[in-house]
Amino acid sequence: MNQTLLIIGYVWPEPNSSAAGTRMMQLIHLFKAHDFEITFASPSNLGEHRLDLTPFGIQEQNIELNNASFDDFLNTLQPTVVIFDRFMMEEQFGWRVETVCPKAMRILNTEDLHSLREARQQGLKTLLKSNQETSHKTESEQACLDLSVLWNQSDSHLFNAMANADLAQREIASILRCDLTLMISEFESKLLQNAFKINANLLFTLPFIYQKLDQLLPDFERRQHFVFIGNFRHAPNWDSVLWLKESIWPAIRQQLPQAELHVYGAYPAKKVTNLHNPKQGFLVKGWAKDALEVIAHARIMLAPLRFGAGIKGKLAEAMLCGTPTITTPIGSEGMLPVTANNNAWPGYIGETEKNLTEQSIALYTDKKIWQLAQKRGFKLGEQRYQQPNLGHAFINTLLQLQNELQMHRTQNFIGSMLRHHHHKSTQYMAQWIEAKNRNPNSK
Repeated sequence: MNQTLLIIGYVWPEPNSSAAGTRMMQLIHLFKAHDFEITFASPSNLGEHRLDLTPFGIQEQNIELNNASFDDFLNTLQPTVVIFDRFMMEEQFGWRVETVCPKAMRILNTEDLHSLREARQQGLKTLLKSNQETSHKTESEQACLDLSVLWNQSDSHLFNAMANADLAQREIASILRCDLTLMISEFESKLLQNAFKINANLLFTLPFIYQKLDQLLPDFERRQHFVFIGNFRHAPNWDSVLWLKESIWPAIRQQLPQAELHVYGAYPAKKVTNLHNPKQGFLVKGWAKDALEVIAHARIMLAPLRFGAGIKGKLAEAMLCGTPTITTPIGSEGMLPVTANNNAWPGYIGETEKNLTEQSIALYTDKKIWQLAQKRGFKLGEQRYQQPNLGHAFINTLLQLQNELQMHRTQNFIGSMLRHHHHKSTQYMAQWIEAKNRNPNSK
């Protein structure tokens, strides 16, 4: 059976700008290796750093929201599998796919659990506001007091923080409407099953799958400085850099006056570039053409994330590059085996500014500690993120579901019910918007 895959992207892939772009290219290469004919479509504008997919044998297609031209495109393509890249695309195009190609398997690619990230961001804002009301200290100075209350929450606490939010209800509904949802984090898969009661057969956990680097990596003496890298359209990255600038980096710099922090990331806003200060060794360098090259020449990856979700691409790539990392429980979440403790981390996991600062200095200056952390990173990266068999297992699961798709959908009654009600309302709204666009003067 010839397989035709349609990927509906929230944005065009930018693997040198974000972990999401890297993840998408890994999925594309996986499907190409299994002889799928692939078309990538998106309603988004072409990004500054987007990758041209045509040399990989991928067809590209611009599509429009609320436009029946997408139906014509679908009818011509007749995909056997459709991947919605993030739940917003399923909301917009799911009903059209089901109407035009009812037999096509529908897969949601979450990237990370958006509603979990938002709940944690709101929790951080609430904590900082509360602390500011009782003290004259800055936000970052206060945050170190009790950030652990955000980092050590049970599934039930996270459920209570997420369940009433509009974003969570939309995202969970989208997961239920799809035949299968790709999760990148074991932690998030278990959260969905334990707290939100999502059936395990609707989820497949597939982490990053990297190729082993074939280059000779610099040793301890040939590396210098700290590095942070991350897309600045992603809120956790901006928050982390601001925390570094205000509190953590000044304390490190006081002990290591010759060290520098090189901050890389696509799409830095003016508030980011304004942080650039060579006298403080805080260098905002913008987009990195080759992220792995940048990471491989740094001595330490410094990524103290205060909120977020999913698997952190910067930390996984640091393992491949032999670069030890300093991060928080949020940064390392889901990246260690369940049976491992924090001592297995390739660097340090810190919960306070003082802890993060002391660990950064020790790891930067002690060659033996650094080399041990590097070895742990190589081992963990190979165990967790260089496993092509996981990709093959995903394809096998997909093919098996295709053979029993009708039964699978029948058993997912809640998903069928949600599709019925959501798709009808979305269809009528989309048709109304389309009619308005054709005749903007109509009332």
